[in-house]
Amino acid sequence: MAELLEVGRITKAHGIRGEVVVVLTTDRTERLAPGSVLQTERRGALTVEAARPHQQAWLVQFEGVLDRNGAEDLRGTALLAEPLEDEDADWVHELIGATVVDVHGTTLGIVTAVEDNPAADLLVLDGGGLVPMTFVVDTAPGTVTVDVPEGLLDD
Repeated sequence: MAELLEVGRITKAHGIRGEVVVVLTTDRTERLAPGSVLQTERRGALTVEAARPHQQAWLVQFEGVLDRNGAEDLRGTALLAEPLEDEDADWVHELIGATVVDVHGTTLGIVTAVEDNPAADLLVLDGGGLVPMTFVVDTAPGTVTVDVPEGLLDD
């Protein structure tokens, strides 16, 4: 089985019928489609019965969670799922540890993290450099090729 990724987190109970507030850490809202099964470390598998957008989050009803007490027991629970297959997407878990090279073949560093940024997500390099994802021109397993403007990574 593939490594599970955190796709969201239950923040609190909502109402008295077992609904919970879920903040997604993914833009793939199909993770909350009815019938979807999400894994948790504490409770095992949770099956989505219903979900709807609510403010900046989602209200989710999981099968078997029938009241507020059951929903309160889920507070703080991370929701995990297997990675999705999408050839056209760059996934954070695949970028971490990749070598970043420029279009001339010069190694710029290793990706240690990807930071969320309003303009564009940023690749954080082991030397402290930040490269906006808008400059990524190609990805291959273990390698990210970028076309950065001159001086972007100068100290």
